[in-house]
Amino acid sequence: MHAVATAETSTVVLVEGESDRLALEAVAVRLGADLAAADAVVLPMGGVTNLHHYLAALAEPTATRGRRRRVLGLFDSAETGYVRRAVDDAGLGAPGAPLEQLGFYACEPDLEGELIRALGPGRVESLLAEHGEAGRFRTFQRQPFQRGRALDAQLHRFFGTHAGRKAQFAPLLVEALDADRVPAAMTALVVAAIDG
Repeated sequence: MHAVATAETSTVVLVEGESDRLALEAVAVRLGADLAAADAVVLPMGGVTNLHHYLAALAEPTATRGRRRRVLGLFDSAETGYVRRAVDDAGLGAPGAPLEQLGFYACEPDLEGELIRALGPGRVESLLAEHGEAGRFRTFQRQPFQRGRALDAQLHRFFGTHAGRKAQFAPLLVEALDADRVPAAMTALVVAAIDG
């Protein structure tokens, strides 16, 4: 378990990985939300399959406050069933209550998909060029499986082809968004985290 999870933070926002953490923290900045002042921390779990473990560990009362931490989360929509079971098993709220009411928000289909849709594929392509990835992306597009695929699908796959690329671009994509285009799930999660 990450050392942050054992700290006396009153709100922990669980996300699948580092790119999700960086994106969510960038959204907080865009919204003018101070997570630290709200005593909230964003914690990457190293994959959604670690959710049961994290929920069990975070269920312990904090030493100084004598109460459970608030636990919120962001996940890919394909993992809804898994998250539902983990949240119910952890006893967070009434069994079967909508996950959003319990502070768990789904990205459709995932973080990168939300951001590509919000920015538009053309703007994402421009960001790749601005950050020295245009040549690699053009080479990727020429691969047989990629030919003929929609640009948004190519971009989505491209972000996952190199270790660290998702984490590099997640905050850049968020920073490039118009304020009214920040994905709803991410906005709602940040608001929930600071509202305590």
